[in-house]
Amino acid sequence: NKVATVIRGVSKEIPKQINWILRVDGHTDITPLAETSKFEDNWELSQARALSVVRYFMKNEKIESNRLAATGFGQFQPIDKGVSQLALARNRRIELKLTER
Repeated sequence: NKVATVIRGVSKEIPKQINWILRVDGHTDITPLAETSKFEDNWELSQARALSVVRYFMKNEKIESNRLAATGFGQFQPIDKGVSQLALARNRRIELKLTER
């Protein structure tokens, strides 16, 4: 909710000629998914993770859909190369990037 409030405030400051989007990037750790998972792999899980945030912003925070993009990176862009529980948890994340189209 706090992020959406910031985005709405910042968007008022962006000049009209700049066609901006908020890119929501989903990431996972390196742990393979269980065979019973509804997702085929970590790539699909990361995409679903990002999409759930985008849908939340649209439905609950009323951020315009044309200003949002969901992107999944799977386990391929870790911020922590370790294998400890803390390292794995750091890699299961959402990143938000305010950018131009």
